[in-house]
Amino acid sequence: MFLPVKPDDASIDKFLANAAGSEFSYPDVGATATEPPAGFDVDHNRIVLGKGLADFGRAKQAIREWKMFDLGWVNLVRSDTPIEIGRNVALIVRHFGFYSMSSARIVYVIDEPDRFGFAYGTLREHVETGEERFSVEFDPETEDVWYDIFAFSQPKAFFAKLGYPISRYLQRSFVRDSKKAMLRAVSR
Repeated sequence: MFLPVKPDDASIDKFLANAAGSEFSYPDVGATATEPPAGFDVDHNRIVLGKGLADFGRAKQAIREWKMFDLGWVNLVRSDTPIEIGRNVALIVRHFGFYSMSSARIVYVIDEPDRFGFAYGTLREHVETGEERFSVEFDPETEDVWYDIFAFSQPKAFFAKLGYPISRYLQRSFVRDSKKAMLRAVSR
């Protein structure tokens, strides 16, 4: 959904209520855990956030608090949403003088001794279609703490298709800024 002005709370609440009954916009739900489907753009990005179990603990907390979305130009609506399968969130993105509002649902959660995170998938109301996984990992051999973003996507909305190079630019900008946000969260 593209908007000329930032949506107010009532519009966001209505959007989230509609998303609650929405379905995923793609058939391969959960594919970021295995193999991404053919025909999608695939992006995989990683960065070392720190070292040691204390940094890993801060990185896990940053994921729980959705810190990877503390970007300024992207707002995650309901940043207190628990990391649980089936939870919905809305994303409001400010770009080029207008806003877009999209919805996503948590598909699966990763909660292992050396790995924590989740993946969410786009719902019908999202401007893109696909899935994105956000995770942090602790390497016991090197003690490095990694932030990992893995996604597959395609433009869905007319304007996203029309402006495909701009959509890809925004995706790369999100990755860059998300990595910076996670570095800030862990280094505090």
